[in-house]
Amino acid sequence: MDNIRIRLIIYMCLAVLVLHAQEGQEAHSWERYLNQVMTAEDMASEEWQLNYDLLCELEQHPININKTTREELEQLPFLSTQQVEALMEYMYRYGEMKSIAELQMIPEIGPQMRKLLECFVYVGEGPKQTPRIKHELIANGRVPFYERKGDKDGYLGDRYRHWFRYQMERSDQMKLGIVASKDAGEPFFADKNKYGYDYYSPYLQLKKMGRLETLVLGNFRVSMGMGMVMNNSFGLGKIAMLQNLGRNTIGLRAHSSRSEGYLQGAGATVNLGRGIRTTAFVSYAPMDATLNNDGSARTIITTGYHRTETEMAKKHNLHVLKTGGTLRYDAGRMHLALNALYNHLDRRLTPDKKQIYNMYKPEGTDFMNASLDYGYRGRHWVLNGEAATDSKGHISTINTLSMTTGSNINFILLQRFYAYQYASLDAQSFSDGGRVQNESGVYLGLSWQPSPAWQLSAYTDYAYHPWPMYRETVASYSFDNLIQCVHTKEKWKLMARYRLKTKEQTHRTRLSVEYTWPKFSARTQLDGGYCAVEGKEFGVMLSENVAYTYHWLRLNAGVGYFKTDSYNSRVYLYENGPLYTYSMQQFYGEGMRYWLMLRANVGRNLMLTAKLGVTAYNDRNQISSGYQQIDQSSQTDLDIQIRWKI
Repeated sequence: MDNIRIRLIIYMCLAVLVLHAQEGQEAHSWERYLNQVMTAEDMASEEWQLNYDLLCELEQHPININKTTREELEQLPFLSTQQVEALMEYMYRYGEMKSIAELQMIPEIGPQMRKLLECFVYVGEGPKQTPRIKHELIANGRVPFYERKGDKDGYLGDRYRHWFRYQMERSDQMKLGIVASKDAGEPFFADKNKYGYDYYSPYLQLKKMGRLETLVLGNFRVSMGMGMVMNNSFGLGKIAMLQNLGRNTIGLRAHSSRSEGYLQGAGATVNLGRGIRTTAFVSYAPMDATLNNDGSARTIITTGYHRTETEMAKKHNLHVLKTGGTLRYDAGRMHLALNALYNHLDRRLTPDKKQIYNMYKPEGTDFMNASLDYGYRGRHWVLNGEAATDSKGHISTINTLSMTTGSNINFILLQRFYAYQYASLDAQSFSDGGRVQNESGVYLGLSWQPSPAWQLSAYTDYAYHPWPMYRETVASYSFDNLIQCVHTKEKWKLMARYRLKTKEQTHRTRLSVEYTWPKFSARTQLDGGYCAVEGKEFGVMLSENVAYTYHWLRLNAGVGYFKTDSYNSRVYLYENGPLYTYSMQQFYGEGMRYWLMLRANVGRNLMLTAKLGVTAYNDRNQISSGYQQIDQSSQTDLDIQIRWKI
């Protein structure tokens, strides 16, 4: 293992020396946006894999801003309703943009937002170009230089993880593809995976066919309103809420990710004219579940792992029919929508209610939810809300009021009430407890940009849980507070953040300094944590991240030292990774993390990416436990990706 470390350091040094004299342009600068808006809890959330995949997709298929629509701009999750409105109004008044620099003429789009927006839009030629078919094939594999306990005895498959995605596109009107993946330890062409991969996701998406705006077949995702009835499409954290001022992405889209939780069937969005638009869908998909002795389902499992006999026995032993839709009416600045969803399970869902926190978990075979979604946008303020009910009349509601002022101050007030009896299998919205159930609260956020160089963000969120939560025996409440300051000056960016969560008794801080040059960027970051749940526990991590681009070649490298008292004071680190590979690491104990990634464009059609990452611990000779146990003090992984595009 020492030889591997030495070789890695030598390669990093040589790469920097070779590239030092070269020239190039910075790429993937949008990834710095994630570091600015993600918190530790966000990074650990599975939702951010979807977020990352969507941003990768948008980067690879940017929007022609001269041919865009409001619906396309609303797919950019970081734009607020006011910013979308300002972009549409500018192009209506002045016509097509001649240069992306014209974004400076829109006051609502500040300097940092302009730089971020430039990663996902471009100024196309005026005349409409002849559509052509494009093909893209991405193959990714991970090679571990270690052996887990389950690899020797326990896992059904080999220790390698690999996946591929093929996609064919015709302009922005048609997208056809398939995703296939296998996690480490899962069988390949064996056991229940006799057809090869453990997971397949075929999809077809057609758009802009007259009144038929969108048609999806195969695997897809749907979001309705503010998520009170259904949202398996997208979600952002509390800091990002200050960026888009509470706006939710809406609509129907193909599922081209490796994440679970998809729908399988067909869906369509039709424009009926006069401001009326409707979306309808039907899905029949298998799900994993733990069964009771009587054959009913105790819990629905969404991890997607099928590595052991136990995990494989839970695969696809529950099937769910989902059907529903939206009827929406837009009248100028106002909108009203009626949302509905019906679920039918082929096994009865019977959760274990011996624990008090499980008392009001959804139970039964049939679930019905409906809601009224409403909103009004003024010149400088936007009101959005949704009120929902389940089949037994239990209520949940969420409302937001956001305002922008001429003093570059953005303000958002969010109120939610989720009854502890409210039952929904697909609701996903803003919450502190992670579910649209058993919570009422108020979120107040403020973003102020006194000058182009300074940006101050802060929020406070109060949540009350009337029914006992996990590890609680009585009603509880929590306060979540954060303040963040960002200073940008020419090529430098400084960020300072402090967060306090009273319920978990945790304090988290972050200090970072970024330097950006057209061909080089670097970020030095210090993360700290303090937890008082079980005594006084501290955690800290100091990390360095550098990137260098030379025309066809890009280098990313990072190194970090961490030391924490226990898992409660763990630290998190986001890393650059191959395309569509979200890379979040969490650490506790004491050790080092270092990695190197090279990305090379070979000609016009081929891109090769390789990433070598090493985590070395100083305080243990064994990593993890159970089947995941590694009998050594370090682990090294090599990711290899090939992308072919014509």
